[in-house]
Amino acid sequence: MNKTIFFAVLTALFFSCTARVQATATVVPLDELQPTREQRQATLIIIRVIDKYHYKHLQLNDDASAHIFERYLESLDPNRSYFTSRDIERFAVYRNQLDDALLQAHLTPAFDMFRVYRQRVDERIAYALDLLERKFDFSVDEDYQFDRTKAAWPADRIELDEIWRKRVKNDIITLRLSGKSQDEIKKTLSRRYQGVKRRTQQLGSNDVFQTFINAYTLSLEPHTSYMSPRVSENFDISMRLSLEGIGAVLRSENEYTEVLSTVPGGPAALSGKVKAGDRIVGVGQGADAEILDVVGWRLQDVVDLIRGPKGSVVRLRLQTEDAGVDGPDKEVVLIRNEIKLEDQAAKKSIVEGLDNLGLVRIGVIDVPAFYRDFKGQSDGDKNFRSTTRDVRKLLKELQEEKVDGIVIDLRENGGGSLIEATELTGLFIPSGPVVQVKDSNGDVEIEKDPDPETVYAGPLAVLVDRNSASASEIFAGAIQDYRRGIIIGEPTFGKGTVQTLVDLGRFVRDGGDKLGRLRLTMAQFFRVNGGSTQFRGVVPDIIYPLDSTTEKYGERELDNALPWAQIGAADYRPRGQASIDKYRENHEKRISNDVGFKYLSEENAYLKKMRERSVVSLLENKRKSEWEEREAKRKAGKNRFRIALGLPPVDDENKDAEDVEDDNQKDPEGIDKIMINEAARILSDFISDQRQSVMVN
Repeated sequence: MNKTIFFAVLTALFFSCTARVQATATVVPLDELQPTREQRQATLIIIRVIDKYHYKHLQLNDDASAHIFERYLESLDPNRSYFTSRDIERFAVYRNQLDDALLQAHLTPAFDMFRVYRQRVDERIAYALDLLERKFDFSVDEDYQFDRTKAAWPADRIELDEIWRKRVKNDIITLRLSGKSQDEIKKTLSRRYQGVKRRTQQLGSNDVFQTFINAYTLSLEPHTSYMSPRVSENFDISMRLSLEGIGAVLRSENEYTEVLSTVPGGPAALSGKVKAGDRIVGVGQGADAEILDVVGWRLQDVVDLIRGPKGSVVRLRLQTEDAGVDGPDKEVVLIRNEIKLEDQAAKKSIVEGLDNLGLVRIGVIDVPAFYRDFKGQSDGDKNFRSTTRDVRKLLKELQEEKVDGIVIDLRENGGGSLIEATELTGLFIPSGPVVQVKDSNGDVEIEKDPDPETVYAGPLAVLVDRNSASASEIFAGAIQDYRRGIIIGEPTFGKGTVQTLVDLGRFVRDGGDKLGRLRLTMAQFFRVNGGSTQFRGVVPDIIYPLDSTTEKYGERELDNALPWAQIGAADYRPRGQASIDKYRENHEKRISNDVGFKYLSEENAYLKKMRERSVVSLLENKRKSEWEEREAKRKAGKNRFRIALGLPPVDDENKDAEDVEDDNQKDPEGIDKIMINEAARILSDFISDQRQSVMVN
C-alpha cells in the first residue's frame, strides 16, 4: 500500500492559498522533463548517506531494483487506471537495472516511465470528458471496482475504457445521491478531470525525481523519504508556524486526500467533526466562496489550499469513513487558529460512583501529547511548560483529593519529546533505565530516569489505543516492564524508529540549496526488557475487544515496515506485581453484556467491513437502499446505546443533522467514557485486592 504522508501540521501562510496554486500553474513541456545535474548529485549523496547511516542496511542489487521498480509504478499509478499490461511489459527492461542506475546517478529510466504516464493521463482524461457528454443508464445492475490496487493491470485500451466508463458513472451516481443537479454534476466532474490533467502537466523535473527517489527509500522502510527543495521550503514554513492552522496530518491515498490524524488542541480535533480516515473531497475559503473539488489533486496542493491565516475560515467537504465511498458527503466549517499549549496540556478528572466501583475514587490524567517548551527552557524560563511538570502537579493535586488510584490516559497520543517520555516514567519509579536506543552501528544508548523521586507510588493503570504511538509506547512499555501498572486498551501503533533530517547541501560547496533533504531512519527504540516497540507496539495486559480494526493498523499496515526485534535487556528491577488473570476475567465477565462495549464492537466491525470493500453497485436504487439500510442499522445500535445511558434517542423529526452529529462526536457521558470507566473498574478490582491483602496481614 503506497501512501504519501505529509507529516507537518497544516499551518498558516499569510497570503492567498488559491493565488499560490494558480501562480505555479504552468504546463511543463515533455521535452523539459529531463534529469538535472543537481539531481544526479543529490542521488549520489543520498545513496552514500543511506549506506552509511540508515538503520537498515540494504544492498542495492537486482532484488532491490525489482522492489524499487514496483514501488515507482505504484507511485505513478496506484489504482492501476492509466497503464496497461503492454506498458508494463515495455518498462520491464528497467526492472533489474534501477540499482545500477541509482549507483551511477543515471535517472533516465525514471523520466522515460513518467513521460509515458503523462501521455496516458492525457488520454484517459480526454476519454472521461467525452463520457460526460453521453447518457448513462442507472438502472443497469453492474458493479464498479473502485479499489484496484491489487487488481491486474488492464490488458489493453479497450479494458481501460471499460474501467473508466464505470469510474465516470460511479462519480455521477455519487454526486446524484448527494443531491447535485445534472448541470452541477457535469461542471464538478469536468473540473475534476481537467484538474487531474492540469496538475499532472505541472509536475516538473524535481517532482519526478522526488517520486523516483522515494520509491527507493520506501524499499528500505516507510519513514525514510526525500524532500525536494520546494517541499523542504514548505517543511520549514510548517515547522516555524507549526502551532497554527487546522491541526491535521494528511496523506495521499490513491487520488484522495485522507486525514491520518488530528492534533490535540487544533481546530479539527476541537470541532469533533474531522476524524482519522475521513477523505477531503472539497475545500472552500471563507464563508461563501465556492468549494473547490480536490479529488485527484496532489497532496501538496491540497495542503496549500487548506492553509491560511489565523482567524480565517476554511470549509472542508468530507467523505466520512463511516459513510463510505458511496455515502453522502458533509461540510465542516473550521476557523484556522493557533494550537495553544494549554489545549494540549495534561488534564485531570475523577471517576466515582460507578457500578462495581463502590466508594473507590479513581483519578484520570489525560495526556494528549508529550510536549516541552524548548524555547522557554532555552530562554531561561524556570517555569517552562512540559508534560512531566504538568503531570507532576496533577498527581499531587489528585493525591490531596484522596483518590485511591490513577489512570494515565494516552489514547490518541501520537508521541512527542523523548525527554518527556523518560522523565514522565520517572514520576512512577524510583530510578532506572526507561528505554534503549540502538543506532545503525549497533551501539545501544540507555535513557534513564533522571530524578530519584517517586511522585506517585500508588495503584496505576495506563489506557492506550491504536493511535498511541512513539513516546506513548515508550512510557507504556516501561510501566509494563517494571510491572508498575496495568496496561489496558488496544495494541498500540507500533512506531519504534527514530528519524533525523539530513540537509544534502552540507555535502557540497556550491548549490546546496538545490539538493533538498533526506528524512532518515537512523535508530530504533527498545524496551528495557529488550523487546522493540516497533511493529507490534505495546500489547496491553488487558485488551479491549475492539481489535477488529487494529490487526492491520499503524506500522502493521505499512508496506516494508521494519519488523519487531529484540536486544539484550537493560539492568532493571521489576516490581513483584501479582498476576492480573483475575482482573482480566472480571473484565471479560463485566463487558460480556455491556451495552457500551457491544456498541463499540459493532461500530468497529462496521468500519472494518467498510475499509475492506473494494466494489460498489452502479445500480442507483440499489446503491441508495444499501446505504439507507446501513445507516438505519447503525442508528438503531446508536439508539440502543443512548437509551441504556438514559439519553434520548436520535430522532430525525425532532433533531437536525448538526445536533445528531454533536451527539455522536461530543457526548461527554457516552462513547468517550466507556473505555475510561472500564479502566477505572479494572483498577478498582486491583485496589480492593490490595486492601484485602493488607487486612489479612
